[in-house]
Amino acid sequence: MRPKKTVLLPKAAKSLAILGENLRLARKRRRITAAMMCERAGVSHATLTAIERGQGSVSMAGYMSVLFCLNLYRDIEKVASDDSLGRELQDIDLPKRVRA
Repeated sequence: MRPKKTVLLPKAAKSLAILGENLRLARKRRRITAAMMCERAGVSHATLTAIERGQGSVSMAGYMSVLFCLNLYRDIEKVASDDSLGRELQDIDLPKRVRA
């Protein structure tokens, strides 16, 4: 049975590509070779290549392993932390106080 191919919207694919490029540059700035990163993160060379290309087929655990090795894992906590649209939608649905 063939594995399912992950289909991403173009903007999401572009964001993942930028993330992958940023991870590759962060690794190179730290002078960590691809082989060293694979060993530290516990991923194969093919998986690291896919991460650095920003492919959506890699699990979040793979991305997190690389982020952890680069000491950038705290940055993932910033994702969706400031959800202004969600808060506005939540405020719209709040019950209105009715006075008798």
